[in-house]
Amino acid sequence: MIPSNLHVLVVTGPGLVADLRLLTEVADREFAALGVGGTVSMTSDLPGFRAALESPGALVVVPGPDPGARGLFAEYPEAVWLDLTKSEAPLSGAADGASGTHLHGRGVWGLTWAIRHAVHRLRRPAHRVGYGDHPEQWAEIRPPYGTPGQAPSPEADGRTPVAVLLHGGFWRSVWGADLMDALAIDLAERGFAAWNLEYRRPDLHGWDATTADVARGIALAAQGARGPLVVIGHSAGGQLALRAAADDRRITLAVSLAGVLDLAEGDRRHMSSGAVAAALGGSAAEVPETYLRSGPLERLPLGVPQLVVQGSGDDLDLVDFSRRYARAAQESGDQVIYLEMSGDHFDVIDPASPIWRATAGAIAEHGKVT
Repeated sequence: MIPSNLHVLVVTGPGLVADLRLLTEVADREFAALGVGGTVSMTSDLPGFRAALESPGALVVVPGPDPGARGLFAEYPEAVWLDLTKSEAPLSGAADGASGTHLHGRGVWGLTWAIRHAVHRLRRPAHRVGYGDHPEQWAEIRPPYGTPGQAPSPEADGRTPVAVLLHGGFWRSVWGADLMDALAIDLAERGFAAWNLEYRRPDLHGWDATTADVARGIALAAQGARGPLVVIGHSAGGQLALRAAADDRRITLAVSLAGVLDLAEGDRRHMSSGAVAAALGGSAAEVPETYLRSGPLERLPLGVPQLVVQGSGDDLDLVDFSRRYARAAQESGDQVIYLEMSGDHFDVIDPASPIWRATAGAIAEHGKVT
């Protein structure tokens, strides 16, 4: 559980372009929601900024444009660093073995996610392992926990169910694995070995890099596993999860949480300002083979049990995709459970929401019978 005395400090750097009162309002709301104490420290010069970084507790750093402030990332890799703007060159230089975190490009709302990530990583620490040489090829692993408040078991044995989590964000690099922190913790508390997988996104690295990373990360998680292997994807990650299930028969259950499950129609509807074509390298007319290999609808039957989850208050196109996909999958002969309940796009990854609790129950039932 989160220690009752946990304190989060948000430090803003010199020259930051933002309404500092608004940042404080956002931070205070998130402190209250997480049940932690917190303050925002606004610094106007580099010495004051550096001094603030020495404070104890969970640290969120919004450095702003000052090169001197930004250059301190390598010295404070345990902090969560946040740029409100998109960065083509994410902060780097953390010492070997340190899990430095740099979130960027989410605007002021990014502060909410940065605070959550800072709290979650202290509440339930994860062990980071790499599966390639690129800084974005890693997974954070949380082995099963005992009762809340107890330490995790040292190692998950071969019979432990494994859950691989694939984040969404319309395949854009401004969104990352931190979106799935809360679900990873929840699944570890339910007895799963939770692998929260990061992967190279296609906006910077191309579609082939993304699909190869997902396959490689799942393969690493599957090594030595004799229990169920569940792959759970949110939004764009739902597409990646079902596509992976079509390619890897070690997966025993594929779960789509508000997934983008009809790529061709998503392209035609220009979802999220053309996100599908941007990710896949062209429209369905321009690169048809890529859509045929990657589209969950086109890959039916997958031959793997599936759980398709959709909040009824989500984007109506996603509701449409999930309903039509589930029907088509069932008609193809696949074993599919369709779960639609009240909720929006992020309720499906909120452990406190009724729709996630129902989802977790269905996943747990699969683990009992597999």
